[in-house]
Amino acid sequence: MEKQIVLLPGDGIGQEVIESAKQVLEAVTERFHHTFTYHTHDIGGAAIDKHGTPLPEDTVRACQQSDAVLLGAVGGPKWDQNPSHLRPEKGLLGIRKQLGLFANLRPIKGFDQLLHASPLKHEVVAGSDLLIVRELTGGLYFGTPSERRNNGQEVVDTLSYQRHEIERIVDNAFQSARLRRKHLTSVDKANVLESSKVWREVVEEKKADYPDVEVEHLLVDAAAMKLITNPRQFDVIVTENMFGDILSDEASVLTGSLGMLPSASLREDGMGLYEPVHGSAPDIAGQGVANPLATILSTALMLRHSFGLEKEAAVIEEAVQQVLEDGYCTGDLDVKGGKQVGTKEMTRLVLERVTTQDATHSIMTCYV
Repeated sequence: MEKQIVLLPGDGIGQEVIESAKQVLEAVTERFHHTFTYHTHDIGGAAIDKHGTPLPEDTVRACQQSDAVLLGAVGGPKWDQNPSHLRPEKGLLGIRKQLGLFANLRPIKGFDQLLHASPLKHEVVAGSDLLIVRELTGGLYFGTPSERRNNGQEVVDTLSYQRHEIERIVDNAFQSARLRRKHLTSVDKANVLESSKVWREVVEEKKADYPDVEVEHLLVDAAAMKLITNPRQFDVIVTENMFGDILSDEASVLTGSLGMLPSASLREDGMGLYEPVHGSAPDIAGQGVANPLATILSTALMLRHSFGLEKEAAVIEEAVQQVLEDGYCTGDLDVKGGKQVGTKEMTRLVLERVTTQDATHSIMTCYV
């Protein structure tokens, strides 16, 4: 298999974790005889400094011509005082829009070695394994008008969806549920919002196409509560943009470490942008102590969702699992009795296991 991958290191620790992820991908291609070609481009604060814009045209063109994009992180206090159009985050929002990435997948799975660091009791969070599918390009964040009126005495934001936008994200979620435990929770606010009533109607219509998937509806406030009181009840959650933004951030703290969480943003043909959930961590950039595991796990999502390489994705996930089981950790991970290592050593440990692990099954079932 031959694929073109654009690397967007971005800011802070992005350079370091992207290099780690690239090394792991290269080990996978050597083991399984694939050919991946890499093209590195600027985004975020680094792009502002070099090109005067957070999203240069060269970066957009390269991403449009690629099979997948791997992003490190954007942002940092250096650019906090910039005007809004020169903020690093504009680069991320812009590339999502340019590529038409409408589905955000956030898998949340706890590693046993880290669950003691969760704010929830062990018996509550143990065994949690869920996937949040968030609509990414519609809803309140993109609706118009969005403005202040009457000299600031009135403000309006618009929650707007086309029916086909709801249908495609719901289809995506049903397909994900089919590959997991066949349970889909649709989250809305249908007791108040007209958009949520249509959302629920679409889910009810679509479930006829997926008779093997069990469907339940939850109001967003109830879903937020149940994520904390009983996260194990969830398999796949599908919801609109703002609700998904809030719930995925809530769910991200369940497992005890942001440094272990990958994400994917996809369009209908499977092309996607993959990135860790954590930020650019400028305070530790260049010190060689950054945790590369979330970015490495994001490469597994890339192999699975954009390239259809399930076996190769499973090898990466098993390698990360085994490194943790063997007691290794970076400084951000609270592994009891763990052997603390830096970025390069953690990468080496994963690479060592990638080259030797059997690809018999995926231990990270939440990523399918």
